[in-house]
Amino acid sequence: MSVMVILVGCGNMGYAMLSGWLKSEKLMAGESFVVEPNAELRERASKLGARTAADAAEIPSGISPELVIFAVKPQVMRDVVPGYRRFNKSGTTFLSIAAGTGIAVFEELLGSSAAVMRCMPNTPAAIGKGMMVVVSNDKVKRQAKEFVAELLATCGEVATVDDETLMDAVTAVSGSGPAYVFHFIEALTAAAETAGLPTETAKLLAMQTVYGAASLAAESREDPAVLRQQVTSPKGTTAAALDVLMSEDRMTKLVTEAVEAARLRSIELGK
Repeated sequence: MSVMVILVGCGNMGYAMLSGWLKSEKLMAGESFVVEPNAELRERASKLGARTAADAAEIPSGISPELVIFAVKPQVMRDVVPGYRRFNKSGTTFLSIAAGTGIAVFEELLGSSAAVMRCMPNTPAAIGKGMMVVVSNDKVKRQAKEFVAELLATCGEVATVDDETLMDAVTAVSGSGPAYVFHFIEALTAAAETAGLPTETAKLLAMQTVYGAASLAAESREDPAVLRQQVTSPKGTTAAALDVLMSEDRMTKLVTEAVEAARLRSIELGK
């Protein structure tokens, strides 16, 4: 059977990724096989055109995938992964999108010869605006890396790191980062309300301002520092606000402290 990808777990992130692959035609419907124990989620994947099974034992013996993707929670990984060890004999590459589970764990469960990749996505991947960072062991071939990059690109930007220990920093910046931005929107909304704006107007101004500024930064060739300077007139309103945010590097120090706390926690969770 011509199956290129087996997706293990089809919750929100798995489903979003599968949808992106099929819509972009990076995969045709018949080239995907989903393993999902939840009947409702399995049916949802089936409607996209993927073949499905409730567990690894139900995968037909004739299937030899190029890629097996684990999109399950880290706490069940040791129970789930061994069911796919048989594919290691056919040159399959294994990709995990679970935070905190190191490559060494997969090599233990799949065999030391397994070609293993880890990816740290973030929640905007669900709308094709994500940030995916990938690290691989030395068993992964160049063609497999390129194939994975093409698949992940349907969900946003893709970057790679060579040192797996950097994945803790990746988790702290892009993995957890959307929550920092959401909280900034909350804080800006609250400040707008304090300044006298109605709640709904405050929410709209805060959200659209963050969205517009991020979009401009992403599309502009200018460095964010230059864009900031372009908005800031000497002794103007923006300058007055930045005097508060940038005095003694207040915001930079606070964000750095937050990222470091997340990085250290990621290290703890990975032990």
